Amino acid sequence: MKLWDKGFSTDKKIDHFTVGNDRELDLLLAKYDVIASKAHAKMLGKIGLITAQEAENLVAELDAIAQTIEEGSFVIEDSFEDMHSKIEFVLTEKLGDTGKKIHTARSRNDQVLVAMHLYLKDELQEIKSEVKVLFNLLLNLADKYKNVLLPGYTHLQIAMPSSFGLWFSAYAESLIDDLYFVDAAYKIADQNPLGSAAGYGSSFPIDRDFTTKEMGFATQKYNVVAAQMGRGKVEKATAFGISNVAATLSKMAMDICLYMSQNFNFISFPDELTTGSSIMPHKKNPDVFELIRGKCNKLQAIPNQLILITNNLPSGYHRDLQLVKEVIIPAIQDIKACLEILTFSLKEVRVNEAILEDPKYDYLFSVDTLNELVLSGIPFRDAYKKMGKEINEGTFSPKKDIKHTHQGSLGNLCLQEIRNKLID
Repeated sequence: MKLWDKGFSTDKKIDHFTVGNDRELDLLLAKYDVIASKAHAKMLGKIGLITAQEAENLVAELDAIAQTIEEGSFVIEDSFEDMHSKIEFVLTEKLGDTGKKIHTARSRNDQVLVAMHLYLKDELQEIKSEVKVLFNLLLNLADKYKNVLLPGYTHLQIAMPSSFGLWFSAYAESLIDDLYFVDAAYKIADQNPLGSAAGYGSSFPIDRDFTTKEMGFATQKYNVVAAQMGRGKVEKATAFGISNVAATLSKMAMDICLYMSQNFNFISFPDELTTGSSIMPHKKNPDVFELIRGKCNKLQAIPNQLILITNNLPSGYHRDLQLVKEVIIPAIQDIKACLEILTFSLKEVRVNEAILEDPKYDYLFSVDTLNELVLSGIPFRDAYKKMGKEINEGTFSPKKDIKHTHQGSLGNLCLQEIRNKLID
């Protein structure tokens, strides 16, 4: 069944190519098509295009379909093009002519759009919730290990003292920046496009305010052409949110891979969170974190994929836009999986509390030792030269009782202030 069926069939090769994997992806979206269809049916009843009883019957059957979706028994067979045609078929099978009326005053274009908007709203909220769980874990770890020092690096060369408190809370605060992008994507998704039909509205006197409130949107995408131009754009906004979170996770995963190596030995994890080698019995590989790094690097390419699909399309609908589903939906599942597994693994992190006892890290304290000379009255440039000479001659004696007190330093992490930023 196709919603655009005119009484003749298309070639099977054309069918397969144009439908693609829509049926599989639509199983994730079907719930939202039902939500939108219920709002649409109620609106049709409200304005008198169908009777109150017909609206009630449609809503009841849509609720029954929603139940099958929740139970996992809803199937889109090959004889159906997508979720829309399957749902309309079920309504017609159960209600006869009443079921055929559900498509009045809408197009598959705005059906797809509104289902995607509703889906993205839910998924963005879930991503935000999972980011917050990781954020809280990182701040708790920062507080727990705030007094444990570790080397800071620039150019992968030993630089200055850092701490696990700084390291963990740095990633926590970075996640706040990422959530700004997620929130922006949510705001774009929180606009009701239903009623734009094929992109040019309808001659029926539909009530878009009613469906907007019924589905819980903050506002509607008023201009019907703008609504259709939003297809691809809302997915792209979501992709930018995902890619920013992914960039933070990827960088942290890289740090973890380095810090777990024997050359660093800053952190470790229980054996059950690492993998072994087929020939080297001593290996404890950070496969989980390597995969997080790899998956999150792939996710950072998603915005560009969507740009390349949509950037030269004129206004109006084009079948190219179908392809954005197969890009954004798997991306959402991947970022959620990466967030979940990183949070799960970090709960078991083991910190080496004696890293700086190794003499090779003595030079970490050169800046603090230099600063002591400046505080004693020696001009900075003279103190710098004196310190450089001692290091070259091997006479450098580090001052390890460091005191960093300014906001955001290792002695003043401002963890509560960082928490407050997220709450705000």
